[in-house]
Order: sequence, then C-alpha cells, then structure tokens
Amino acid sequence: MKKLNIIILTVLLSGIFPALVFAQQKGDALLQVPLGVQSYSFRNHWANGVESTLDIIQQMGFKELEGGAPRGMSAAEFVKLCKARGISIPSTGTGFEALEADPQKVADQVKALGAKYVMVAWLPHDGDFTKANADRAIKAFNEGGKVLAENGITFKYHVHGYEFQPYGDGTLFDYIVEHTDPKYVSFQMDVMWTHFGGADPVALLKKYGDRWVSLHLKDLRKGAPKDMTGLTGPENDVVLGTGELDIPGILRESNRIGIKHMFIEDESDEELENLPKSIAYLKSLTY
Repeated sequence: MKKLNIIILTVLLSGIFPALVFAQQKGDALLQVPLGVQSYSFRNHWANGVESTLDIIQQMGFKELEGGAPRGMSAAEFVKLCKARGISIPSTGTGFEALEADPQKVADQVKALGAKYVMVAWLPHDGDFTKANADRAIKAFNEGGKVLAENGITFKYHVHGYEFQPYGDGTLFDYIVEHTDPKYVSFQMDVMWTHFGGADPVALLKKYGDRWVSLHLKDLRKGAPKDMTGLTGPENDVVLGTGELDIPGILRESNRIGIKHMFIEDESDEELENLPKSIAYLKSLTY
C-alpha cells in the first residue's frame, strides 16, 4: 500500500508541479536539445560547394540546420543532401517584404524544405527604429503569421537589438510582443543582439516565456561598444563563453521554458576555428 501511495503521489505531482519531478540533476548537460547551426555561419563556404560545406557541418556534429537551399539548388535536392548526412532543417528564413507581400508563397517555400518554423531577421527602418516601423511589422506578422499557421508553420521574429528603443513604460519590443497574436507570432532570441541592444536575455526569456521558440547562440567580445543599430564588426563575434554573455544562465532559463531549438550563429571571420571551440564549450556546461 505504501508503494502504491508513492506512485499515486508521483503521478499527481507530475501533473501539477512537473519541474519537481523532472528537475535536472547536478552534473546533467545544460545543452538539452540537438546541436544546431545557422547556415549564415557558412556564408563564405556555400559557393565553394554545397556538399563539401554540408560535410563540414556534419563533421562538426551538427544535427539541425536553420536555413534553405543555396542559390542554384532546389529545395528537394538540398533536403536530400542534408538527410544523407543526418541533418534536419526544422527552421528557415524569409525576408520581411516577402512575408508582407505573399505569405502563402513563403509557406510553400517552407514546406518544400520540410521545415516547421520560418523567421524574419530584419525589419525595414531608416535610422532609429520607430513606432511606425513597429506598427508595420505588427500588421505583417499578425496577417502573415495567420496564413503560415493555417499551413502548419510557426512564424517567429528574430530579435536584432534595435527594437529596444524606449517606448511607454517599456520598449518597442514590448510593444510588438503585446500587439501580436500569440497564436500566430512567436519569437527567436538572438542572445548577442539582445544584449547588444541593451536588454537582458535571461530576464526577457523569463518575461515572455513560451513566446520564445528558439535561440541564436553567439557571444560578444568583452568591452565591445554597444548600440541599437543591430550592426557590429565580425571581430566582435567571439567564441561562446569568452565574451560578455551569460551563456549558462541563458541555457538554464531556455530549458526551463521549454525551448527546443538552439542554433549557433558565428559571424566572425574565423568560423572554422571558432565553431569547434563554441561546440566544446556548450558540451562542457552542466547543471
């Protein structure tokens, strides 16, 4: 009877307080999701050979790729080459104007890759990001996101830092989150750009919880100047764990809120040297 009571209590707790039952143990790996990479990390390699670039990605141990078929190659052929190397494509990207103009066309392109997510990484603006820019984005996100959701695709906006212009009691990023429909609009946190724009990645993960569905992992050189342009030189993109970002704290909070996809994005000019170091760092992190 005592054993039965323990089983019943465990079942009840798992439904009410799942974190109490499934809490991570000391020594467990902080990286709880498949190792992913953003295809932009290999921007200097695709033109030299798609298959050879995918071989590098495979050899580094990446299991997920965020991106799409390089110019001149069909989605079907690219998917075939990735699949042969054990690489899936859960997420891809599109331009803001493409989403605004024809979200169904975007949906068809995403489905051709077998992806479930599509992100926009930049919003049109001239100089400072303004409320008018945010309002245009909100309209396109809600309308386009609805079409994508009807096609079984989750739309996400990739935060780039300039959205943290002060507005009201918060920022224009807060304004965008508050005025977009959670059924149709999710978010991808680029942790470096979030920090670069003056925000706290861990605090924002806590604040908006499951509105976040994926991360771009990168680090900023210690002491590098920061602003709200969303732009900085490649020398300021450094190996994970060597810069200003609290990567362990970010991973802990991401695990807590249930983020399933994390993509390293290396924008340095030493990506082939830096990526293996970033991978080793991530794999070294434990609770």
